[in-house]
Amino acid sequence: MITGVCVIEAVVSGQGPVASGAAIRIASGTTLVTMNPLSEEDIREYVATGEPMDKAGAYAIQGMASRWIPRIEGDYSNVVGLPVALVYDLLRKKG
Repeated sequence: MITGVCVIEAVVSGQGPVASGAAIRIASGTTLVTMNPLSEEDIREYVATGEPMDKAGAYAIQGMASRWIPRIEGDYSNVVGLPVALVYDLLRKKG
């Protein structure tokens, strides 16, 4: 799973935000998710719950699919949604 993050600091003048001169910080976070093999029955039952239908990757690591995930390498919050530590680091570097 790779998540991209962009933080833009708008430069404000007397006329409002100015796009030119804005500070842009871009980063990405990568997390490797290991999932056990699923049987066709596992997949059918999981799809029938409706949980995977609105998820990137068709699973929710924090939900029912967690039973098939024995290991992750990287930031858990990157898989769930927003990589909070990465965003915090970008904001902190700016001050």
